Amino acid sequence: MTRSYLRPVLARASLMALAGTLAFLPAVEGHAKGEKDAGFSAAHVDSFAGAFLAGRIADADDDADSAIAFYRRALDFDPGDRQIQQRLMIALFTDGRFADGMKLADTLKDDSDVDRVTTIARGVAAMRDKRFGEAAKILQYNGDNDLDRLMNGLLIAWAQYGEGNTDSALKRIDAIDGPEWFAIFKNYSAGLMDEAAGRIGDARKRLRAAITDKTGASTAPDTFMRAVIALAQMEAHQGNKTAARDAVATGERLSPGYPPLDAVRQAIDKGTVGERSVKTANQGAATVLFSVGSALSGQGADEVVALYLRFSQALDPDNPATRVMLGGLAEQQGQTEKAITIYEGIPANSPMRRLSELQRGLDLARLDRTQDAVKQLKQLIAEDPSDMRAYLALGSVYSSAENYQAMADLYDQAVKALGSVPDKANWDIYYQRGIAYERLKQWDKAEPSFKKALDLSPDQPQVLNYLGYSWIDRNTHLEDGLEMVKKAVSLRPNDGYIVDSLGWAYYKLGRFDKAVDELEHAVELKPEDATINAHLGDAYWQAGRRIEARYQWQHAITFGAEKDEVAELKEKLQSGLPAPVDGRPVSAESEKPAKTPDAPAKSGEDRKSGLLLPDARHRYAAALFERPGASGRPDRS
Repeated sequence: MTRSYLRPVLARASLMALAGTLAFLPAVEGHAKGEKDAGFSAAHVDSFAGAFLAGRIADADDDADSAIAFYRRALDFDPGDRQIQQRLMIALFTDGRFADGMKLADTLKDDSDVDRVTTIARGVAAMRDKRFGEAAKILQYNGDNDLDRLMNGLLIAWAQYGEGNTDSALKRIDAIDGPEWFAIFKNYSAGLMDEAAGRIGDARKRLRAAITDKTGASTAPDTFMRAVIALAQMEAHQGNKTAARDAVATGERLSPGYPPLDAVRQAIDKGTVGERSVKTANQGAATVLFSVGSALSGQGADEVVALYLRFSQALDPDNPATRVMLGGLAEQQGQTEKAITIYEGIPANSPMRRLSELQRGLDLARLDRTQDAVKQLKQLIAEDPSDMRAYLALGSVYSSAENYQAMADLYDQAVKALGSVPDKANWDIYYQRGIAYERLKQWDKAEPSFKKALDLSPDQPQVLNYLGYSWIDRNTHLEDGLEMVKKAVSLRPNDGYIVDSLGWAYYKLGRFDKAVDELEHAVELKPEDATINAHLGDAYWQAGRRIEARYQWQHAITFGAEKDEVAELKEKLQSGLPAPVDGRPVSAESEKPAKTPDAPAKSGEDRKSGLLLPDARHRYAAALFERPGASGRPDRS
């Protein structure tokens, strides 16, 4: 079973049935997401309808404080309104206000619209109060949803463990029947439980089963990595350093250089491995909720994920892995300051600390606190000059600030740190160095870096596209360059920027009909990209399709072309383009490749610059951001 197969399975989780309740109203026209109305507060609202609408808009803007205030104001007008109670409860839970949310959960426990939320919440509350028998009764599940059956079964097992019934708890875990992907969750929970009960031999068998589960590694990479860390730490506690390092090596095969694994390896070597993460029933139950939340992350269900993570945090408030994922959610919602605060709460001795410090540095850059970001990331490089992710993070900050000389100097430093035999995984260091020197117009230094990146990893579409297009643009190695760009498109056929690059390469070579075909496809993939629309207009003109050319140029203006480009487009609208010379278009300053993002930003389904795990939806690897050149396009703007 593959990860892609699991997606629809997880997407059918019972909480997803709350779509009607959890769905956000779209922001009203003229109201930008994340934009707050200065001076407008719940106290100023004088009607139920006004408070309700304001609450939903705040929800849509991921503004929890305002949403909660407006929903409470709406209840002042109609205290019994169930929809408002539901929305307020969800908002309180997802904002981490568990005790306040529980007051409404008890009121709504028989409401079928939110019974899955209230059931889990009430079970968590009972476990927090060490009412384990009551929790087991609350969490009984007789439905046919696989994920709910697995989750509730594991939670009940931990409740039984809390009552002192370890044997019964382990039997319950073994009795949970379901698809193949259940195994990693069951083995992880059972392994933690065995270790907490002092049954080290049994724990070792369970955790080894979890980290050798290839299906589990692809379907639940968060749980896989936590099992790796749990086994490594347990073996270290038992004095088995070799076995501990072997466990770490298993994780590194999935994600070389994963910061928490690096931290665990260093702690093993120094003999400073911290305490095990699960010592109580509540901590064990928290791992279940965390695992489910992480498995659902990235499926467009951030509110559902936040619920699971907050319930997990209610049981284990200081767990650093939960904090990292909550920080990632805050970043995704544009709550950068909140994310920084979450990351700052991760203990210095946690394996997650370095990861959180990397993310904090990038968040500082997102807030335009560039100097603070540079200081933070430089410190991380100084602490571990072998960690290439820190160089990539700082390089991205320099690139965003268009400080290409500092970027080039940094990657020169990184190359020295790599030594004479770099690993295949380090292709990105050379690629980014090539971009820096290309931006500095030092092609004699850029080209060897791109070639080295391809030597290390020959099938990287970004590098193939960047180098191939650059060759064509420089009127050298034309056929090789075209073949590189075509190969990049074959590797990433749905990347509008790369398809645009192929179309523009054909245009530069004077093959206008082929250029039109590719650029039309690029516009289909990126319909509102101003530069790609402008490229298509140019290709139409040279292919003799003058009316369509002017139509595309006008589109480019409408879609937000840069100020200098607007003037050029207006000139084209008036005068068209010069006739080709020797079958090639006449070069013009307006002939630019489609731009790539040049500021920290969340990437989409393909996290091209993700620094941690290969899985594109892994929240730890919340693709620190999309760097310039991430889609493989030279930017000579």
